[in-house]
Amino acid sequence: MDEHLDALVRRVDPDRWLSSRFVADAAARADLIALYALDHELVRIPHIVSDPLMGEIRMTWWREGLEEIAARRPPRSHPVLRAIAAGALPATALAALAEARLGDLDGARTGEAALAHADATEGLLMALAARRLSPAATADHVRQAARAVALAKTDAPAALTALAAARAELATLPVAAFPAVAHVALAGRYARGGSPGEIEKRLRVLLAVLTGRIG
Repeated sequence: MDEHLDALVRRVDPDRWLSSRFVADAAARADLIALYALDHELVRIPHIVSDPLMGEIRMTWWREGLEEIAARRPPRSHPVLRAIAAGALPATALAALAEARLGDLDGARTGEAALAHADATEGLLMALAARRLSPAATADHVRQAARAVALAKTDAPAALTALAAARAELATLPVAAFPAVAHVALAGRYARGGSPGEIEKRLRVLLAVLTGRIG
């Protein structure tokens, strides 16, 4: 595993990083870290560009870099792309994630549009993580869980509705894939305006892993 990427994800995405600690297989854990680092790079683009055109150029750079990996070309000189090229993540699907993240440049969405965007971004991300841990995992296993995570801090009612539905969906998720969704146990706290500290996060995620339930 690239220790620098692991440290990056621990700093910028501590919830997913915490869940990844419960992946026993080192190669699979490294792939999840690469996946989460990629999403961080994509998510931050709207916050570091001065206009949407520059954001589109950056998103396109990532999408093209992932398409090159899918075509078995050498990865561009970036640690995230090198980690993806060295792992077992499907680069074509990751290019689709980069394409979907273009929608982040358009600003906030509501209603059905917000759900569709959550499915195309957080939903795809969580499905890829779950599938990496268990070939039997599908997008249908994690759709509502991903919506709960995506909307927890922007649309509390929709997030809580998704969280309730996620409990039934996750009951059929293969056990091996559970570390891909364990951090969903925190979504309810965020949706209710909470700000859990590190100890609470660790306890909630640990309990979720031990019980196979998100609360």
